[in-house]
Amino acid sequence: MFSKISVKVAVLVNLLLVVVMAGGAWYIIDQQSKQLERQLFERGKTEAILGASITGRLLEEAIDNGVFSVKDAFDQQYEEIPGFDPPKYHTRYDFYLDKALLSIEDEFLRDESVVFAVAVDSNGYLPTHNTRYQQPITGDKARDRVGNRTKRIFNDPVGLAAAQNTKPVLKQIYKRDTGETMWDISAPIMVKGKHWGGFRIGFSLVKTEAQKAALQQSLMMTLGGILIISILAVIFTVGNALKPLDELTAAAVDLADGKVDEPIVAKSNDEIGKLADALERLRISLKAAMDRLRKKSS
Repeated sequence: MFSKISVKVAVLVNLLLVVVMAGGAWYIIDQQSKQLERQLFERGKTEAILGASITGRLLEEAIDNGVFSVKDAFDQQYEEIPGFDPPKYHTRYDFYLDKALLSIEDEFLRDESVVFAVAVDSNGYLPTHNTRYQQPITGDKARDRVGNRTKRIFNDPVGLAAAQNTKPVLKQIYKRDTGETMWDISAPIMVKGKHWGGFRIGFSLVKTEAQKAALQQSLMMTLGGILIISILAVIFTVGNALKPLDELTAAAVDLADGKVDEPIVAKSNDEIGKLADALERLRISLKAAMDRLRKKSS
């Protein structure tokens, strides 16, 4: 089978095609993956800025309405709540955010990629966590670490950087103490012109990775189908194009065996046609030589 020129040509063409398509597939997947990440970041950026703006406005309204003073809004004399490990704290304003901010924070969780959406002060103190992280205390430390995370100080490097950031937006890779790895996108919270802390959006990468995997699978299946069709098309096309060579090969064999009476007709003007013409001239020469030999012998 592999001795046929058509098969050799088809194999070489398709090997080249596989390389080209693999390179193209990698490029498309890479570009689409980056696009998914850009879209996720833009969504997180918008949500973090919105959350920071709302939190700052809530605190300023509370100050303006006499709920507490500016000094109270910036209270960092954390009062430890007994019986918790890791420890939890009260401040002079956390009771207000429990009522005014909780439902707003929870709205951000409508986005399935958002794991948490919280406001923290400049030390990483989180006065009011999302409802899903305010589950009843069970006494199981590992379970409570996941289910009840409110009123803790998250002063790990990522948490502190988010809390103290004053740039419009900060994106970090956050390895949570529950074992999850996600994006932490934050924006600064300003209260009465002073930096109060940051609004943090935790974005799960699981959904994005699943989208990437689905994209890769879909693209590879599509390219695989195209490749199979291409292989069959190349084999058919090349085989059909080189079919006259089989006829010329048979004609050359006939000439070698002394069969010189059947004319060899050129059916095209390409290289194969020129070869047919050359064989026809050779046939005529051989026939003439053989005729002369027969005449002499007779």
